Amino acid sequence: MQAASGSNTLITLGIKPNRPDTGYGYIQYVDDTLENDTEIHKVKIFTEKPNLELAKSFIQSGDFLWNAGIFIWSAQAVINAFEKHLPDMFDIFKNGKPHYNTLKEREFIAQAYQLCTNISIDFAIMEKAENVYVLPADFGWSDLGTWASIYEMAEKDYVGNAVMPSEHVMMYNSANCMVNVPKDKLVILQGLHDYIVVESNNTLLICPRAEEQNVKNIVADVKAKFGGKFN
Repeated sequence: MQAASGSNTLITLGIKPNRPDTGYGYIQYVDDTLENDTEIHKVKIFTEKPNLELAKSFIQSGDFLWNAGIFIWSAQAVINAFEKHLPDMFDIFKNGKPHYNTLKEREFIAQAYQLCTNISIDFAIMEKAENVYVLPADFGWSDLGTWASIYEMAEKDYVGNAVMPSEHVMMYNSANCMVNVPKDKLVILQGLHDYIVVESNNTLLICPRAEEQNVKNIVADVKAKFGGKFN
């Protein structure tokens, strides 16, 4: 907070990775740091969700962090960034200045949002701005964006099974599995070890936990074959 308030910088939190996860974006940083906080490093590049081999190389390099999407900046710093990198959107909200902190603010915001480009802060500003810094952090963060992260955070039984919900799931000689099925369906699993079993939207997925990184390729194949029928 002190570093952000004392400089025109855009600071993001980067989580120290503990596995080559393909479900997260990554941030590469360099040795250059802020003058008022040497733990906050200059960002070199943002990388979207990589394939497994690239994710492994990121982990081995030691200078990549998971992109947590958590930002710390002063109001003026981010306004400056919008003015430079998203001038059209900046102008939209600048026009609302007479309405802010009045009874007309809510109505103005509702109308203004309809005029805005549908784009993430990462694409629109963070990947373009030159004053972006990252603080390496390690506080048990997870965005639960993959089954591996959900399994990691979930409550498990004495043999490592995470079953949600558990009322109608019966497991025999099975351990270290991630199971997520409809609560009204009886599911019986025999002899599964280190597997993901998930049913949603009339789709059943059964795959080894070690091969979860292939799920996004499977999703792409399903969309190509069936369109949006099983989204």
